[in-house]
Amino acid sequence: MKKWILPFTLLLVLLVSACGNGSTSDKEEGNDSNKDSKNDTITYESENGPVEVPADPQRVVVLSSFAGNVMALDVNVVGVDSWSKMNPRWEDDLEGVEEVTDESLEKIIELNPDLIIGLSNIKNVDKLNEIAPTVTYTYGKVDYLTQHIEIGKLLNKEKEAQAWVDDFKKRAQEAGDEIKAEIGEDTTVSVIESFDKQLYVYGNNWGRGTEILYQEMNLRMPEKVKEQALEPGYFALSTEVLPEFAGDYIILSKDPNGDNSFMETETYKNIPAVKNDQVFEVNMMEFYFNDPLTLDYQLDFFKEKFLGN
Repeated sequence: MKKWILPFTLLLVLLVSACGNGSTSDKEEGNDSNKDSKNDTITYESENGPVEVPADPQRVVVLSSFAGNVMALDVNVVGVDSWSKMNPRWEDDLEGVEEVTDESLEKIIELNPDLIIGLSNIKNVDKLNEIAPTVTYTYGKVDYLTQHIEIGKLLNKEKEAQAWVDDFKKRAQEAGDEIKAEIGEDTTVSVIESFDKQLYVYGNNWGRGTEILYQEMNLRMPEKVKEQALEPGYFALSTEVLPEFAGDYIILSKDPNGDNSFMETETYKNIPAVKNDQVFEVNMMEFYFNDPLTLDYQLDFFKEKFLGN
């Protein structure tokens, strides 16, 4: 009898053990499948070919220009470029976010990003790709609104990006119609910047509100600006020739802490827009980009200055 019971008991133990192992295995498989769902990827068609990127990125490093696009789509950024960090309007949003460059590879590794975004002229793309999928864009290859939609595709938020673009175009064009009715169809506007002891005038696609004024609102730029700055995007000036590029209205982008001594010259003071109190000064650090956060701010600024609302 004992000879019969012993093998039977042993068999039961083995069966229970096997069932237990099966349950554990099922649980592990379930855990893996949950993990996979969090790590889903999509294929983004970048200008350099298809790139596999996270379907729901959680830790994005932006090396140039596009931090505002990412933030506008409610995606978390863990590292940004120095210009974004210097924007006083983003101080709270970027609190605790690291300042990085294309050469601070160790710092980027520590940030453990799941996606890296930058301009096509950044260095170390191959090394960055080893850290996380890296997508770059050539500045100006597509227009600024298409650029936002592209970033929406990259972040798997194309619908949200498109909805913002449609709404923005409508709001900007309506404001443009009101402004032209207020100041006149033929009135000209210049966008001039003082940076590092040098003056620049801008075309229609170089940030500083140029996209809104010239593309969406169809306000006129002075002929001299059109000749020199429209194609390259910007043109360097001396104070002596500034009056030739000054419109009836001037958007003056400047560093509040920089050298703005040109404003004390007789040449500047005698510009009609200056005499007529039609110069609207902005902090260049706040007006630099053309992302949705900045564009909304610029649009509100123009409505307030031109229309008083």
